[in-house]
Amino acid sequence: MDSSKTIVVFGATGQTGQHFTRLALEQGHRVRALVRTPAKMTRRHDDLTVVQGSITGGPDLDALLDGADAVVTMIGDVAAQQTRRVNTEFVRTLVPAMRRQGVSRLLYQAGGLSAAPGRPLALPLRAVRATIARAYIGQHADNEAVMRYLDEEARDLEWMVHRAGIGSDGPSKGVLHRSDTAISIGTFGDCADFTLRTVFDAAAVHTFHTSSYRALAA
Repeated sequence: MDSSKTIVVFGATGQTGQHFTRLALEQGHRVRALVRTPAKMTRRHDDLTVVQGSITGGPDLDALLDGADAVVTMIGDVAAQQTRRVNTEFVRTLVPAMRRQGVSRLLYQAGGLSAAPGRPLALPLRAVRATIARAYIGQHADNEAVMRYLDEEARDLEWMVHRAGIGSDGPSKGVLHRSDTAISIGTFGDCADFTLRTVFDAAAVHTFHTSSYRALAA
C-alpha cells in the first residue's frame, strides 16, 4: 500500500522549511512548494515541485492544492507583521481554497510565545514576550488571529497548530513530543521532524500544542 502523501508547503525555503522538505522527500512524500525565490530552493528531487510566487502575491491556490493530501505553513515576515496581519489574510484565503479542492488537513506553525485561544501564556513566557521578544509582538498577534480564525470559523477542517520554540540550527537534541504545558527550544531540524510527524497524526487535530524534548507521563 502506497503511504506517500502530497504535501503543499508554504515557507519551504525557511530555516525549518528546508529541513521539513528534506525529511518529507526522504520519507517518500511528494512536496509542492510555493517559494518567492526559487534559487533559494537548492534541493532537487523528482518528487519536489517548486512554484514561484508569494502568499501576498495572489497565488493560484486551487492549482497548488489540486490533488494534495495536506498543507503545511511555516510562514512569517516580522517587518510586515508589525503593521499588518499578513498570515491571517493568507489563511483566510487558503481555507476556502482547501474546501474547494477537498483538502482537509492543515498544519500551521506558530511561535511558542503566541498564546492559544482562551489560554494565557505562563508568566515566564509573558515576561520573555514583553522584553527579549518584544520586537516580534506583531508576529505573535498575527499568529493569535490565525488561531482564533481556525478555532471559530474552520473547525470543519482537520487543522492543528504547532506552537514551536524554535532556537537555532545544529545537531539534533532528541525527539520533540507534543505537550500541553512544556516547551523546549528546538533545533530547526527537530521542529521539522515534529511537524512532519504531527501533520498526519489524527490525535493532533484541533490542538494548539507546544513541543518538548521530555516525554510527559501519560
